[in-house]
Amino acid sequence: MSFLNELINSENDEILREELHDRVDIVAHKIKFMDKVPVVCLDTFNMQSLVLADEINAAGGILETEILGAVYIIYYQAGKTLNDLMREVPALLDANWSAVKNGRIILLNDDVNKLRTPANAVTLIENFAEMLHPGFFIFGYEGDKWIRFGV
Repeated sequence: MSFLNELINSENDEILREELHDRVDIVAHKIKFMDKVPVVCLDTFNMQSLVLADEINAAGGILETEILGAVYIIYYQAGKTLNDLMREVPALLDANWSAVKNGRIILLNDDVNKLRTPANAVTLIENFAEMLHPGFFIFGYEGDKWIRFGV
């Protein structure tokens, strides 16, 4: 998580910097003994995206190269809202994918906070932790920043 430490340490506000480190430490501590969750992050062309790889990894996920091996499929597309994704994603899904069979499709909103600031990165890690480890994390972002998508 060196990228994250560098990013957080770039924060000028010392109090905020300490709070961000604490938030990341909470996630890291809780996932310490959990298995990594295989995840595929797709765009609206069903192409794999590595844009969020660091944040997914920090939240206890591991990017899977094969869609069939993914426990979760996360759809994220720059410039797309949850409403956009809800309209487009159903046509992209394959009923043979285990994540589809098990109802583990997640849509991630591309909101106005696109900049990779320390606070945004930590919030995104919390989002992924809540997505990938339901019941272990409740940060309250579901429904606003992301949704579980059932077919």
